[in-house]
Amino acid sequence: MSEQNQRMALYLQDKHDIRYELEIARYAEEQGFSEIWQADTRLARDCVVMMSALLTATSRIRIGSGVLPIYTRNPAVIAATFSTMWELGGLTPEGESRVMLGLGAWWEPIAGRVGADRRKPLTAMRENIEAIEALFTMEEVSYEGEFVQLDRVRLDVAYGDTSPRDIPIYIGATGPKMLELSGEICDGPVLNYVVSTDYIRDAVERTAAGAARAGKTLAQVDRPELLACALSDDVPDEAVLVGKSLVAYYLGTEPHIVKASGADPELVARVQEVVGWPATEDDYRKAAPLIPDDLVRKLMAVGTAAECREKVAEYIDAGVTCPVLYPLMDDIKPVVDAFAHWDGRG
Repeated sequence: MSEQNQRMALYLQDKHDIRYELEIARYAEEQGFSEIWQADTRLARDCVVMMSALLTATSRIRIGSGVLPIYTRNPAVIAATFSTMWELGGLTPEGESRVMLGLGAWWEPIAGRVGADRRKPLTAMRENIEAIEALFTMEEVSYEGEFVQLDRVRLDVAYGDTSPRDIPIYIGATGPKMLELSGEICDGPVLNYVVSTDYIRDAVERTAAGAARAGKTLAQVDRPELLACALSDDVPDEAVLVGKSLVAYYLGTEPHIVKASGADPELVARVQEVVGWPATEDDYRKAAPLIPDDLVRKLMAVGTAAECREKVAEYIDAGVTCPVLYPLMDDIKPVVDAFAHWDGRG
């Protein structure tokens, strides 16, 4: 990407066929997108498998986990997994790791339903990141925490490259304390989606407060943000309806997003009568008409390409360094085309 172009990314979840996503990844790379963030989606798609496929299908674009739950793997295993992907992907032409590690504290109800002990997530996240960062040095690590215990452990690569793994680490942060932690101890947050620009401004302030605790400025903290995008110049009204179905899903199933969205509690209650967990796409569609136009336009980019660019520019103005677009329509290519070689100014 040239210096005047805005850094842009795609967020891939489980809406699209895997082989199609690999084709789109190659196309986005050709069109100058800087990165792809792969969701670890409910119990639908595993981000490690998908990231490995994406790294193999492309040659330059960076690939991140958006985000890997810390309660599903031991930190030593996480470090070894991402060290392996670091080897697989190699470096960008600029010499940076093509792999980025985004970690999250998971969410309810899924964590409880699979028996994960999701207590004290801030402590657990800090311990995991400190341990993983230490392991990435390729030195021997001992760590005694409440959640993480390592006894003389190293990434014991015997035959390959034993140099330190300079892999950036991010926290998928939504609440104020986790946002502050992301500014303090790692490369930054992966900011959540289905939130307003007012939320983003507050989140950036929280991140800056955490950075200050570690003697860093906000400019030293990256702030990519997942941003849902339902784009169609041919059927913009259908794009708006598709956006509403995603809003309905989150208001019906994920409490942390409900809180961050600022949605009216009475609306949330009506949506939750239609959308349970796990919900189907039919449920989302049934609840979509309950979502007002002004709410969906407040929380994501919907409509024509021009309308979507204008909305994404608002998030950049609020403090987002890299919009990570989640394409909601069946055809992703128009999203790539609308934002390729874009200067970020609407």
